[in-house]
Amino acid sequence: MAIRKSNKLSSQTTMIKQILKRCSSLGKKNGYDYDDGLPLDVPKGHFAVYVGENRSRYIVPISFLTHPHFQSLLRQAEEEFGFDHDMGLTIPCEEVVFRSLTSSMLR
Repeated sequence: MAIRKSNKLSSQTTMIKQILKRCSSLGKKNGYDYDDGLPLDVPKGHFAVYVGENRSRYIVPISFLTHPHFQSLLRQAEEEFGFDHDMGLTIPCEEVVFRSLTSSMLR
């Protein structure tokens, strides 16, 4: 059973690394720092996600990546959109649900 847990943790770590790499590789567009590839308006330790039908942009702390509810959203995002596209990290849920979930994660 320890092997399964280790494999699951390794899989989650790999997924998180891919997401962070994807988020930081968006530096090819305007509004990004070309030296480190990060958006100029995103503070260190945070990343941008796009949520809802209108793809509203939210800045969230990197610590969310280890939260089980956020990881569930990431799995849904991967299933629906994949991570290999130029749209940025898109979360497939309604904005109201996303705001509620993330506000509960901050407590």
